[in-house]
Amino acid sequence: MNTRYALRPDPQLTQAYLYRDAVDFRKSYRGLSLIVEQELEHDPFSGALYVFRNRNRSRIKCLFWEHTGWVLYYKALSEERFHWPKPDEALMMITGEQLNWLLDGYNLSLMTPHRRLSYEAVG
Repeated sequence: MNTRYALRPDPQLTQAYLYRDAVDFRKSYRGLSLIVEQELEHDPFSGALYVFRNRNRSRIKCLFWEHTGWVLYYKALSEERFHWPKPDEALMMITGEQLNWLLDGYNLSLMTPHRRLSYEAVG
């Protein structure tokens, strides 16, 4: 079994939204769900997935409601930056497949990936 992507958002997901502005990453699921509900005026319990980024685009948080509780997915890049659409609108809808490409480091507009990194140790 390939567990490399076991915790990835489902590629079959049909509603994923990129929030284009930077978010304070001290926010937990509560603060992020308030952005969805109050600022975007979406139903945070709808099952749609919302993607947030930090100021320097090195981290992503994905938030969605899964029947009985919140799921918060977090990815921090070691060296590169996530390619993020320009803030023409507050929200951009993408597919689950496109979200996984973004998490892999692809620039969605150019379809070019980050270079792969390989490390021997953490410290």
